[in-house]
Amino acid sequence: MKAMLIALSLIQAAAPVSDGAQDATERSIGLRDRWQWLTRDIAFPAEWDSDGRHFHYRKTVAGGFAFVDVDAATQAKRPAFDAAALAPALARVLERPVDPLRLPFEHFAYQDGRGAIVAMIDYQPYRCTLVAPQCEKLVDRHRPRGFGVVRDLSVPALNDPQASPDGRLEALVIDDNLVVRDAGGGREHWRSADGSAGDFYDPESIAWAPDGRHVAAYRVQPGYRRIVTRVVAAPPGRVQPVLAEQLYPKPGDAVDRERPVIFDTASGRRTVVADTLFPNAYTLSNLRWRKDGRSVAFDYLRRGFDQAKVIAVDADSGVAHAAVTEDTKTFIHAERRFLHDVNDAGRELIWASERDGWRHLYLIDGTTGRVKRQITKGDWVVRDIAHVDDAKRRIWFSASGVTPGEDPYHKHWFRVDFDGRNLVRLTDGNEMHEASFSPDATRFVDVHSRTDRPEVAELRDGDTGRVIAVLERGDASALTAAGFRPPETFVAKGRDGRTDIWGLVVRPRDYDPAKRYPVIENIYAGPHDSFVPKGFWPFGGFSGGDKAMGMQQIADLGFVVVMIDGMGTANRSKAFHDVAWKNLDDSGFPDRIAWIKALAAKDRAVDITRVGIYGGSAGGQSTLNALLFHPDFYTAGVAYAGCFDNRMDKIEWNEQWLGWPVDQSYLDASGVVHAAKLQGRLLMVVGEQDSNVDPASTMQVVDALIRADKDFELLVVPNGEHAAGRTTGPVRYAQRRQYDFFRRTLLGEQTPNRNAR
Repeated sequence: MKAMLIALSLIQAAAPVSDGAQDATERSIGLRDRWQWLTRDIAFPAEWDSDGRHFHYRKTVAGGFAFVDVDAATQAKRPAFDAAALAPALARVLERPVDPLRLPFEHFAYQDGRGAIVAMIDYQPYRCTLVAPQCEKLVDRHRPRGFGVVRDLSVPALNDPQASPDGRLEALVIDDNLVVRDAGGGREHWRSADGSAGDFYDPESIAWAPDGRHVAAYRVQPGYRRIVTRVVAAPPGRVQPVLAEQLYPKPGDAVDRERPVIFDTASGRRTVVADTLFPNAYTLSNLRWRKDGRSVAFDYLRRGFDQAKVIAVDADSGVAHAAVTEDTKTFIHAERRFLHDVNDAGRELIWASERDGWRHLYLIDGTTGRVKRQITKGDWVVRDIAHVDDAKRRIWFSASGVTPGEDPYHKHWFRVDFDGRNLVRLTDGNEMHEASFSPDATRFVDVHSRTDRPEVAELRDGDTGRVIAVLERGDASALTAAGFRPPETFVAKGRDGRTDIWGLVVRPRDYDPAKRYPVIENIYAGPHDSFVPKGFWPFGGFSGGDKAMGMQQIADLGFVVVMIDGMGTANRSKAFHDVAWKNLDDSGFPDRIAWIKALAAKDRAVDITRVGIYGGSAGGQSTLNALLFHPDFYTAGVAYAGCFDNRMDKIEWNEQWLGWPVDQSYLDASGVVHAAKLQGRLLMVVGEQDSNVDPASTMQVVDALIRADKDFELLVVPNGEHAAGRTTGPVRYAQRRQYDFFRRTLLGEQTPNRNAR
């Protein structure tokens, strides 16, 4: 209570100003509503039916967007469904109005012979029938896992009997032991005898061999059940506060220990697989049987993210060997691991690796783990692997950085044979290409654009890249007439004086080069990706439209707004990425500062004596660290939902970049530990019910700032989630607070006393 009262007392109350100045923030925030539907483009790549005969996509239309279904053979188009009929059905289940032109989802998949669709809405799956539409929220019956590593034992596991390949038998777990019995709940053949509540067989891991001779499952020793408790201070429709609890493993916590066990189906003989090759696992993947039933495989990621393997186990003997081993002195980018088992036989594997300093594809001997051949090679990065054809021994993939002189983040699409020969480029032009391939890769939809070029969607041949048909051509004429101007792409050398750092510059629409403008950086420096938009600005779905629109809104208040991908972010070389290792306090600031100074040297209107910064989540942490570690350059910042102390945040994101066990690198990046260094002006915004980053992380910074007798501003959004104030909910209020904050701190303006109106 003391901390909240002190923080609230720090909110500045400014004197009333003229109506024109009072309306500046509101006018800027309203830009989204005025511009949002002025373009005509495709926001996302197409999605194909499983038979490859049709695909569908979403495109903007007057007042909103529509879903279009396309016959791949004839290119005939029709509405993907009756949106006017679907909207009322969705409104009933969501208990809120739904506009047919603004349906609350971006993607969907057909089901039941195109008689129904399934879509994600607010991170939950919903299913809607299309004839006499009715919608329902789908319930996931699987046992939840905290960030994938600790099972929530308060929720029963999905324990439906798993049928053997011939349908005669079924396996399930009873009293923590694996049981095999006749199908339909018949005679029990055998059950294990070593399961217990503290060392149980997981029914959701049961996997039958294709020949039915063996069945395997994981035996699990539970990890630490850390619970984060949040107070819901203003629950809707209620007076008294309530509590919310969440299973939330944090760095250093014990994770579930999993051990694969193989059973002979006929006898029940048990073989426990020794963990010699996979000790100290952070995660093990689902068990995968090879098609001959002689071996089972799984992926292993070592705690600390410095080793990954594919482990194959002989079903009869239980002897394991490493089919692939990937070691690094820093981190393995877990989300970018790729494995393809050629012919599902285990003899050859396609594997993505950064072992030569760039992410490339390798053909691995699955029996020895040795590299048979490096398939792709060069100072460029393999990005997405879309399709692997075992019969043709061919791979379709995207890559960036291939063309000298082009933006190194632009993706292009290629195909290549397993032996590295016949590398064929399927897309061209100095643009960003997002593609969606048919199930057999004979055709693909290519949506290409650039920050200054609207999207063009084309159906192309998957073998040659030849354009079969132009599906849609973006039109930004109305947007341009309304005053839109594309951002400037700017490149400058990084901290080493050699490496190109890429970013964007957004200026006010009434920009006057004779004036001087403060700079505001929109930062997100999470090592898991790169973040500067590359597709058409500002509304392309894969181009970072929300970032773009917000940057123009702020710029129009009288700022030059920039966004930069500094060292430590992904999609460049391994060395570029490794800057983040045990170094999250860095956030690429030496590159960012050098880049902004280079911009100012080119454009005298850029005033680097007044530099602000804002960001959310990891960007919120970087925002605070800018003020703590670089106060001579950054003087004002707005930090949304920051993971300000990595010991407080989710386990997998932080252990991946800072390692395990928890060490000094966690303290080096901590805004709590270094709070007393604050010199600039700070506004923090946090959602009370943030389930992504523990909101206590923000309050611990508040406590440390108060103890250090520092001035700051704090906005807590009741019932707000991780994106509180940035996307949905009370977004205009938080935006207004952010924009007014920068007007006061960087422009020296008096902002309105909005309580006086």
